[in-house]
Amino acid sequence: MSTPIVFLIDNGSLRPSATLALRGLAEALSARVGLPVEAVSLLHSHKVPAEALGGRPATIVKRRLRECIAGGQRHFIFLPLFLGPSLAIVDYLPSLIAEARETQPDLEVHIAPPLAGDDVDSPDLRLVQMLADQVRRLIRGKAAKVALVDHGTPIREVNRVRNAMAAQLEEALGSEVAAIRACSMERREGAAYDFNDPLLENLGADNAFRGGRLILAMFFLLPGRHAGEGGDVAEIADGLTANHDFESVEIAPLLGEHPRLIDLLGDRLSSVWK
Repeated sequence: MSTPIVFLIDNGSLRPSATLALRGLAEALSARVGLPVEAVSLLHSHKVPAEALGGRPATIVKRRLRECIAGGQRHFIFLPLFLGPSLAIVDYLPSLIAEARETQPDLEVHIAPPLAGDDVDSPDLRLVQMLADQVRRLIRGKAAKVALVDHGTPIREVNRVRNAMAAQLEEALGSEVAAIRACSMERREGAAYDFNDPLLENLGADNAFRGGRLILAMFFLLPGRHAGEGGDVAEIADGLTANHDFESVEIAPLLGEHPRLIDLLGDRLSSVWK
């Protein structure tokens, strides 16, 4: 069997920090597993100026897959840097693979499970341990409240991963914190997407939760337009303190910064490649 090329894939971002972080993870994983691992986004990242990426331009899956096939490669593993079964990996990625197979039907392609695993209601416990570690870095003295924040999603299964993770985090932290809520950074309009509520910006409307110190547990992997320095979550956090909803709001580190993520990625890879 030929040695596969492993694509570590994210959705993509116009922020250079996201591509650089993805590359760092790909390099660390490649060193761990002894296989070539390429950082490739599904969308967007190819538009980042190369000079913002150390002179090395980013690429996207459709383009890179075509280049590798032209070079004679036929064996690929897609390793999703996604927490749950987002449309990007259950719909868009398979469509790209099907398109490639139209001209190259002998492709051998494997898609590893997302980081949470295959059971959306019982996510991999290593994720909650990582989240708890990140939150504990900010717990000081008087117990704070914690909001587990994700992006928001049109897919109920992805939301179920977030909610299950909030329940696991509540059990993991116990009396170390005062209370835990799950919330979304944003949501689509319409009653069909009410399952995303509450929004982060509206947490102050919950009189039983508002007030005191708030720690945001970030259900995000990489920095970009939403997470990280100057992102949307940081802007919303500033609004919560400006409105006096909370005395202070502190943002925990991203999951992509936790050293155990490489172990989890390695296990997802080994589930499709022995």
